[in-house]
Amino acid sequence: MAARKKATVNDRTELLEALDELEKEKQISKEIIIQAIESSLLAACKDEYGKSDNIKVIFDRETGAIGVYAEMEIVEDDLLEDETTQMAFSVADAKYKNIKVGDVIDIEVTPKNFGRIAAQKAKQVVVQKIREEERKALFNDWYCKEKDVVTGIVQRYVNRNICIDLGKIDAILNESEQVKGEVFKPTERIKLYVLEV
Repeated sequence: MAARKKATVNDRTELLEALDELEKEKQISKEIIIQAIESSLLAACKDEYGKSDNIKVIFDRETGAIGVYAEMEIVEDDLLEDETTQMAFSVADAKYKNIKVGDVIDIEVTPKNFGRIAAQKAKQVVVQKIREEERKALFNDWYCKEKDVVTGIVQRYVNRNICIDLGKIDAILNESEQVKGEVFKPTERIKLYVLEV
């Protein structure tokens, strides 16, 4: 069995470079993708631990490091009720300096056995977020072209409607919007009036 490889500085740099490239290529804000990564990892932590009220995921925008932290309230030893959200004063005092009862501290709890399922869930959430943002960007690009003339390439006939390639998106030219008797061939360039986006 292969030993688990720890994320290196090089891996983190590659992640940041990939996010930059994704931002340029898909015109999606890097911050939106990072927020999607954080929320997907948080959801995976919730699946792993069953409770995420005090769990937060922090993505360091400078280094690319990702950490999972639990907010813990310091309570007196005899008042400890919930070990997932509270820490006994005697334990905290032994580990940390200048701690007093009532303090709330962040403790790193990045799971060592986060596993393949958590990674898959995170990937699904990020891919879904990228698709949503791509759709928003395309809609915003084309919304300003409503009631304008554009050029497209005829792809095929679908019944009596025509499918037109407009670059990143396809449009349908309905039979009712076509000039009677006009016939187009696939790969032919035509001008279209955008009625609605």
